[in-house]
Amino acid sequence: MTPPSPTSAPRPDPRLDAPAAAPAKATARQWAALAVLVLPVLLVSVDTTVLSFALPFISESLAPSGTQLLWIVDGYSLAIAGLLVLMGTLGDRFGRRRLLVVGGAGFGVVSLLAATADSAEGLVAARFALGVFGATLMPSTLSLLRSTFTDREQRRTAFAVWAGGFAGGAALGPIVGGWLLEHFWWGSVFLLNVPVMVLLLVLAPILVRESRDPAPGRVDLLSAAVSILAMAGVVYGIKALADAGPSLPAVAALVAGVALGVLFVRRQNTLADPMLDVALFRIPVFRTAVLANLMSILGMTGMLFATSQYLQLVLDLRPVPAGLLLLPGAVGSIVAGLLAARLARRFRLDLLIATGLLLGSAGYVVAAFLGSGDAVRGAVQLALAFVLLSAGAGLAETLTNDAILSTAPPERSGAASAISETAYEVGAVLGTTLLGSLLNAVYRSQVQLPWNLGGGEGDAARETLGGAVDLAGRLPAGAGGPELLASAREAFSAGLDVTAAAGVALTAAAALVVWRQLRPAARSGAREVAEPVRA
Repeated sequence: MTPPSPTSAPRPDPRLDAPAAAPAKATARQWAALAVLVLPVLLVSVDTTVLSFALPFISESLAPSGTQLLWIVDGYSLAIAGLLVLMGTLGDRFGRRRLLVVGGAGFGVVSLLAATADSAEGLVAARFALGVFGATLMPSTLSLLRSTFTDREQRRTAFAVWAGGFAGGAALGPIVGGWLLEHFWWGSVFLLNVPVMVLLLVLAPILVRESRDPAPGRVDLLSAAVSILAMAGVVYGIKALADAGPSLPAVAALVAGVALGVLFVRRQNTLADPMLDVALFRIPVFRTAVLANLMSILGMTGMLFATSQYLQLVLDLRPVPAGLLLLPGAVGSIVAGLLAARLARRFRLDLLIATGLLLGSAGYVVAAFLGSGDAVRGAVQLALAFVLLSAGAGLAETLTNDAILSTAPPERSGAASAISETAYEVGAVLGTTLLGSLLNAVYRSQVQLPWNLGGGEGDAARETLGGAVDLAGRLPAGAGGPELLASAREAFSAGLDVTAAAGVALTAAAALVVWRQLRPAARSGAREVAEPVRA
């Protein structure tokens, strides 16, 4: 047989040696889908900042205890943090857009219930229910962004816009909510959710393409229950310790929460298809990005809890002017988030994320020693502090979200999104729990009640600044109202100083850890944050 001539020899397929095709650029429809996916983010942020500005009105109307007031704030974030991973798994299985629509409908309905709550217990329950549906919104938006934008640079820009939605909500919430609080009852702030949800329900099926995991794992309800109980135990234990000091129930709840957390992690390591892919935490960049994400939000929410009360109850500002003072901070967060994508092309990731956390430390330094006397100085000082905190959070949040999602394969984007959002919500819970509880503890230890208040008459004033302001306004002349008001404001200012000092220590320590952990990978010259983890 005649050997084949060179011309008849099989030629190599040029496609084998060709570089991989570049990711497709986003179309106009995909950018429109981004606008739709920012709506839930905007809503969640509005809901948080509006509530913080409504706290003084809620304190006067429903007379919650200090612990109940913290639960009104934290119940929402606690439910979200406990359910995000489960909801991310459900989105992977049943469709992320479908979960987004279901969550939006439920969120709108429960918002109506929150607006009409007539007791502190009822509002706490409504906030938990809002958290349940909120947990369906957040992982869906991030994972849908991942599937919508395949180009790395465009995806990073989309993340910046997504993170800017939080800051936009922070700006919109106090201003619109402040106007509502000056003209209507406190429940009207929850009605802001309804038109936004209606818009989401109309536009999402039209503009957002469905996305799901082609090979989803099973739904692990036991792991979900353990994670929720672990979070609840830790949060309740911290609140109880701050409220009444060391006690058997508080210590037992804290120990049980930590133990259940360890059990949850061990269970995930033994399952063939875990609810939370803890193997991702073996990647240094991934776990460090999660820590930075958590700490940046912890710093901002911890300050926000105190800021609204300080502006309205210590400096005696109306809600709208108080909200306008936070507007520069919200703008700073948006600008920092949008600049993050450009800065990431020129500077190392470790330096940028650590800088974001150090900006938070600087904000807390500025917030220290506010006092309760000079209203102008206090307002300017607090506004500047919030600019630094918000800009730092915007910078760190954009880059850490990109780093977290870049480590996961596309089919696990729901789980990675859930981890990113869990870090965000755990940071929000711990910010209010740790720093808010510290603030309340200092306040209770320093507030001085008039000698003539007997029985339980001064309990509300001893629990919260809002209770003290309300009681001081109701006391007859000569009964110590002005003295009570002055003492309560001084006690709250002292608590804010201690909280600021704790915030400086926490964020600075986190910046050091992030810099040390990310520096080796960043100095290696790798262009990508991390290679995707293949299932």
